[in-house]
Amino acid sequence: MISLLVPVYNYDVTSLINCLHGAIEDSQIFTEIIIGADGCDPVYTEQIKSLTNLPKVKNYISSKNLGRATIRNRLADQSTGNYLLYIEADSLISGDAKQYFEKWANYINAAPVICGGTAYKDSPPADPDKYLRWHYGYFREQRTLKQRNRNPYGSFTGFNFMIEKELMAKIRFNEELKKYGHEDTLFAYQLKKAGIKCLHIDNQLVHDGIESNLEFIRKTKEGIYNLNILYNKVTDIKEFAGTARLIKIFRILKVIGISKLLALLYKKRKRRIEVIMRSGKCSLRLFFLYKLSLFSYFRYGYD
Repeated sequence: MISLLVPVYNYDVTSLINCLHGAIEDSQIFTEIIIGADGCDPVYTEQIKSLTNLPKVKNYISSKNLGRATIRNRLADQSTGNYLLYIEADSLISGDAKQYFEKWANYINAAPVICGGTAYKDSPPADPDKYLRWHYGYFREQRTLKQRNRNPYGSFTGFNFMIEKELMAKIRFNEELKKYGHEDTLFAYQLKKAGIKCLHIDNQLVHDGIESNLEFIRKTKEGIYNLNILYNKVTDIKEFAGTARLIKIFRILKVIGISKLLALLYKKRKRRIEVIMRSGKCSLRLFFLYKLSLFSYFRYGYD
């Protein structure tokens, strides 16, 4: 039996839940949909409560914003299925929803952790203020099945994946991470260290919630801050670098003495650098260099 878990923070999931519910209403395999309202504003909380009028739809309401890691753990605790299918609130099913769920049902027992993948619309958003997020997602986060299975742990995301509930009770998302970002990276590292198979399949969801350039930069900074915290906590940095390319490159640059120069560059020019990033016109190589500089900035204690 599979539980569908949808963590939400201030996002209208009405269309998504109606789509999910319509596709599994008569299913004997998909037993429930649980929406996790993570400290949402009242207007979104009321929307979520109203959706429980649908059969199989339940909710978990937190008055406080617990963070992405904690709300995922709480949803697992509330579930009744043997398998947990996590679907992000800003996702979109492209094509036949029943076929999407049939594919998940066909892969039960194929692996303890299975990732469906993330896709982006082929055309950039009309609003130029959302271009950077789409550009990064389309060319960096959207990967072929072959690419994902070549590096299964480095390609893991919590956007669209299924996991055995029994396993989820043992390997949890780290609740110390309150800010946005890289809770997935740590989770993948834990799976890899424990020798737990992570299989990728061709069953993508479209990432439809494209943030503004400013919001994406803010979230990027929070994610790099989290990555710096994790760097100090993991027991095997070399293994961790296998799930985080930025860490791998940083370690190389540190050996040849460039990482400290990047940290100093960010310290002296951070306002100018972030203006360029927010413009949405930077190349993805420049954006990666920005993230490396920011991480180096945190590593050398300049924050």
